[in-house]
Amino acid sequence: MKQEDIRNFCIIAHIDHGKSTLADRMMELTHTVEKRDMKSQLLDSMDLEREKGITIKLAPVRMIYKGHDLNLIDTPGHVDFSYEVSRSLQACEGAVLVVDASQGIQAQTLANVYLALAADLTIIPVLNKIDLPAADVPRVSAEIINLLGCDESDILKISAKTGEGVVDVLDAIVERIAPPQGLADQPTRALIFDSYYDDYRGVILYMRVIDGSIKKGDTIEMLATSAHGLALEVGTLSPMMKPNEVIETGEIGYIVTNLKTTRDAKVGDTVTVRRNHSDVALPGYKNVKPFVYAGFFPVSNEDYQDLKDAVEKLSLSDSALQFEPENSPVLGFGVRIGFLGLLHMDIIRERLEREYNLDLVVTNPSTDYQVTLSSGQELDIKSASDLPDVSRVTQIREPWIKGEIIVPQEYIGSVIQLIVTKRGLQKNLSYIDERALISFEAPLANLLTDFYDQLKSVTSGYGSFNYELDEYRVEDLVRVDFYVSGEMVDALSVMAHRSESQALGRDIVKKLKEVVPRQAFQVSLQAAIGGKFIAREDISAYRKDVTGYLYGGDVSRKKKLLAKQAKGKKRMKRFGKVDIPSEAFTVMLKRD
Repeated sequence: MKQEDIRNFCIIAHIDHGKSTLADRMMELTHTVEKRDMKSQLLDSMDLEREKGITIKLAPVRMIYKGHDLNLIDTPGHVDFSYEVSRSLQACEGAVLVVDASQGIQAQTLANVYLALAADLTIIPVLNKIDLPAADVPRVSAEIINLLGCDESDILKISAKTGEGVVDVLDAIVERIAPPQGLADQPTRALIFDSYYDDYRGVILYMRVIDGSIKKGDTIEMLATSAHGLALEVGTLSPMMKPNEVIETGEIGYIVTNLKTTRDAKVGDTVTVRRNHSDVALPGYKNVKPFVYAGFFPVSNEDYQDLKDAVEKLSLSDSALQFEPENSPVLGFGVRIGFLGLLHMDIIRERLEREYNLDLVVTNPSTDYQVTLSSGQELDIKSASDLPDVSRVTQIREPWIKGEIIVPQEYIGSVIQLIVTKRGLQKNLSYIDERALISFEAPLANLLTDFYDQLKSVTSGYGSFNYELDEYRVEDLVRVDFYVSGEMVDALSVMAHRSESQALGRDIVKKLKEVVPRQAFQVSLQAAIGGKFIAREDISAYRKDVTGYLYGGDVSRKKKLLAKQAKGKKRMKRFGKVDIPSEAFTVMLKRD
């Protein structure tokens, strides 16, 4: 296919604004997929994606329309996957921006528009769901004009569900988006925008050829990881794989390789071939670092090997997943896994439970901290129990984020209040028609557990939130430990700011009191910073009435029996062990 007949584009939108449905209609109209094979959200192949109504893995598809080759990349809309989105935008010349006519512009729409503008793409604004009774076309059109500075006539009004106006979108893609400008006679360079592991075929790369070409049988090399492999098969996707002999300049396609793990071919890396080698990598590659960590433990210790194997299998196709074995005196053996964000963690947990039939205990998610010791040594700790002795620590730095929240104006007060309770700093306030855009900075650790849920409840579900990692800042942080009947439980330890530690300690001890079962002896639950206890709750003992069968007689008999019982309880308290139930480890996640 000649380069001037190729159009590479992606669809960007907030969650649930209808981008997967629009992709379905496009495939129907271009006869890419037969009517009998069609099902809704065809590109969302995972059960999880269909249930949650979100795109987790991006999927490319090639369509033929009016003699042109249209390559669509369906991108994930969630903030956790923004690096993947930025790579898919890099593989395109244009973007279709889908905005819901009833909801208007959301935080994620803004974030993706900024990414598209940074990648210098032609943006085609599309107003979707105009057939809904709640659709407010003039208001949302005004918002789009405000954001992009385009004309009213540039905005296409469609309904992806009924197919109304979708032909206009296809025509606009052909007319407005520029063809690729690659150089066919230059050394080969291709951008990987996704990779996954197939159990039967090895690692499969989705990539866009920028310069040169890649043929079946070529020896390929990744410039960032220096991994070598073979192109066992090359071809295009429509949505099924169609093998070809070669992928030319400007085309989007796949390579089946003989690599064993996606760690060798990460998203954003540059592929070149030995017969036409290039040493210049494409710009923008970065190593994605997880910044949310949680311990995963099997309910029964016999399943530890199964859990380890399952996590290893998942990590083959998800190069952002990092894990290491962990051992806890209470929970036994498990793994500590690093994620890109909370949604990423949720998805991995559900996949482990569903696809591998595992029963898991997941500890409270935490972030990583940078610690400087008095000897000058730098440490990166991923859980509070790894913190060295406080006397050796000179400073602790925690990650902060830059966030943006879009809400209707009547909720500004309650949102700013919520940000302040999370130790955040409100930076800026601007208005998009009837809604406000609040920019703020906050420590990531305080937003991990239930910030999103609280935001949804204070804004009656209208608030949308987007964030990016900013920097590590020195804060007055302490480790709060928890003791159950005098024994420290390291899996419950958390890092907290000194100003919040007392309230946090009291709060968690109260929640623990509800989940730790009563014993035949009194159990104390305590929170401590270093050697100083800051909170305590007691679970009273079961009391058996040992004098119930006595009838009359001398009071000293009664006293003798009660003294014997007290002695027994004292002995029990010394030797008795408290079994801590698995719910105790997710106590932070419990809503108040």
